[in-house]
Amino acid sequence: MISIRKSKGKRKVSSKKKFNRTIATIIGLFLIFSIIIFLIYSPRNSKVTYGVTFSKPFAEYLELDWKETYLALLDDLEVKKIRLPVYWTEIENKQGEYYFKDIDWQIEEAQKRGAEIIFVVGQKQPRWPECHIPSWVGTLNKKEKEGEIRETLTTVMNRYKDNSTITAWQVENEPFLPYGECPEITVELLDMEIATVRELDPSRPVIITDSGELSTWYDAASRADILGTTLYRIVWNDTIGYVHYPISSLFYRLKAAFIMYFTNVSKIIIVELQAEPWGPNNITNMSLEEQYQSMSAGQFRKNIEFVKDVEFSEAYLWGGEWWYWLKTVKGDDSLWEEARQIF
Repeated sequence: MISIRKSKGKRKVSSKKKFNRTIATIIGLFLIFSIIIFLIYSPRNSKVTYGVTFSKPFAEYLELDWKETYLALLDDLEVKKIRLPVYWTEIENKQGEYYFKDIDWQIEEAQKRGAEIIFVVGQKQPRWPECHIPSWVGTLNKKEKEGEIRETLTTVMNRYKDNSTITAWQVENEPFLPYGECPEITVELLDMEIATVRELDPSRPVIITDSGELSTWYDAASRADILGTTLYRIVWNDTIGYVHYPISSLFYRLKAAFIMYFTNVSKIIIVELQAEPWGPNNITNMSLEEQYQSMSAGQFRKNIEFVKDVEFSEAYLWGGEWWYWLKTVKGDDSLWEEARQIF
């Protein structure tokens, strides 16, 4: 009886050892696989090229002359890469009546200076409330709305697809992130928009964007030629206050390596690099002291150094309008001068 009990105990120990060895082997193989993927696919760009996102409505919200602000970015800072949202509310505020004068002007001024543009199309665009949908769309049913989205997209594409200043099309903005005052953007709708863009202009790459911190990137990357990610360092949460993301540059590089391996995406860029405050209120409702808690000249430099370690080839800064507002309205040119150093 004693020998039988001992035998059972040995079998139990043996089984446990085998299980632990199996787990250790799996973990070891995964680590080896990860290292190989990282070494082969991780981005290695010794130099980062910088651009900005420019929003006419946001410049107007800051009570700036939007044309003056745009030209200051182009002429004073000498920005050569611009991500330009095309807001549905701006180009078709009335059904079937299109207004392109302001977009035309922005493209023409960029073209004069040899700048390049990422053109953002779709109903979800950079800047709050994220979805910029004309009021008349609210009277339409789902099928009618999708038809109008396709028609407007086709009109925009046909107008600008032959313009060489535009180097890529971004379709929607972070379509897989449930953020903002937005109706659901279904996968079917997004795929229809992407297919429309590819059909009308098969030569230029399609960019799909996603959150750098809150997403795996897979759904966006599997549909894109170029994946665009956001990159934030200090954000505000209504429950816990300011959050400093405890994420290293290695996190983004390793994530990028896996995405490059598992999808056909050709490049990953930062389309939204934090360079303006994210606090408890809108910018004009926060003191400068509050604004500087999440973005100051010092934090700007830290973010730029962080991006250099990420080693993605391009980074579009978020906040050019705010730098100009600080400089011309508040008399603080520290952010403007920091930006001058990288363009």
